[in-house]
Amino acid sequence: MLTEKDLIQIKDHGISVDQAVSQLEMFMRGIPCTQVVTAASIGNGIEVISQENQEALTAIYDARKEPLDIVKFVPASGAATRMFKFLHNFLEFYDPEKQKFTDFLKQGNHQDVARFFGSFKEFAFISKLRKKIRKKYPNYKQCNKGQRYMICVKSMLDKDGLNFGNLPKGLIPFHKYTKYAVTAFEEQLYEAAFYAVAKEDVYLHFTFSEKHVDLFKSEFERVKNRVSKKTKKNFHISYSFQKKETDTIAVTPTNQPFRDENENIVFRPSGHGALIENLNEVDADVIFIKNIDNVVSENYVEEIAHYKKVLAGKLLWLQGKMFGYLEALEKGDVSLEVRKEITSFIWNQLHLKGIPEGIAELTYILNKPLRVCGVVKNTGAPGGGPFWVVNETGLNSLQIVETAQIDMTNPHQKAIVQEATHFNPVDLVCGVRDYKGNKFDLTKFVDPNSGFISNKSQNGKDLKALELPGLWNGAMAKWNTAFVEVPLITFNPVKTVNDLLQKEHRPLMR
Repeated sequence: MLTEKDLIQIKDHGISVDQAVSQLEMFMRGIPCTQVVTAASIGNGIEVISQENQEALTAIYDARKEPLDIVKFVPASGAATRMFKFLHNFLEFYDPEKQKFTDFLKQGNHQDVARFFGSFKEFAFISKLRKKIRKKYPNYKQCNKGQRYMICVKSMLDKDGLNFGNLPKGLIPFHKYTKYAVTAFEEQLYEAAFYAVAKEDVYLHFTFSEKHVDLFKSEFERVKNRVSKKTKKNFHISYSFQKKETDTIAVTPTNQPFRDENENIVFRPSGHGALIENLNEVDADVIFIKNIDNVVSENYVEEIAHYKKVLAGKLLWLQGKMFGYLEALEKGDVSLEVRKEITSFIWNQLHLKGIPEGIAELTYILNKPLRVCGVVKNTGAPGGGPFWVVNETGLNSLQIVETAQIDMTNPHQKAIVQEATHFNPVDLVCGVRDYKGNKFDLTKFVDPNSGFISNKSQNGKDLKALELPGLWNGAMAKWNTAFVEVPLITFNPVKTVNDLLQKEHRPLMR
């Protein structure tokens, strides 16, 4: 299937021929679905931490964090396009010259449009938008309602307006305070100062699309003094891009390489699982991971920070036990009683069952990266959740599994998914150094067989795309894992612009 020209193109893209052939073979044989045994639930893989123990864990974190390297890792490459999908549809299907706005609302399913314009003055970007409209449309006030609404949406989304249709989500103004508006990016900085901090310094790492890096740099220069003044902390940011060599070959519906109009192979980004390469370059003792759009206004930050500290305290407590056991195992003279204690710890805290009690086996299990994942009660949001999964060795382990990885045509598997009580909000605290202080090579703990194949299109032609194992799914499949229930207040993603009308995104004016 591959020509000499293809081989040159593959090499120039930073992908080995073996990798390319492996990807093509994966399309042909398919990726087996993940077989979930049961959904994790309270008492069955998910821990509920009492208020007393929450205080103890936050105290552990506060007491131990000063000498540690702490980083907040924020995947921030997502475009804001989907935030405004219903407004793009409004521009496409509404003609104010032919139809009244009220008639448009009556004729179809346009509740999102009605809510957006009904609460128009509440959005954080309203001042910037009004300024843009005054400059570009001097006759705005003489237009009818439908025309004004069209002008508003165009001025928001178009390149010669606020350009929201092309910006990354992190640079959209989310929250409106008395004197200024704040982007999701700035809120991530502010929030980090309440927990991802040691010695008055806050370190954050963002993954951007390369074309947006100058925009983020400019935004940081614009807001860093304001955030530093409010928090009395020093902020340091680093950034990286999803690596080109993690792209995957696209294929036709018959599994032939998909080619563009110049007969070149088409490569596609392989999903957020590729960010394991970026995470692997972050050398820190504690890494918090949180999506760019999951922020709250300042009123709620201290409550959010409390639960972040709970998760981090749990991580440090688990690590303390694990490191102590590993040091004892390294000495070799471990009694049967101590081995049983270690086995009990692994069973009750890491939820791995049926493990052998040999020194080599116990060392192998304990000496891995560790993640503590906050999970929230299921609200029906699309995405992944905590499940028990059988791995290739027959060992039951806790995993975050996306619905797309599960065979939903299988009645038994579908029933397990429907019984799930909890959801993955992407709220992780990670330990990526071993008991001797060396950083793990995270690429060695990926399950390469846990990706999935999706159907896409390009220029009107159908294609199939290979999604690598997700960052918190297959890319962390061989980590040690603990799930902790956290309240819904910690999960406030902005999937559409109207989500910004929720109370967690509405600051109390001071």
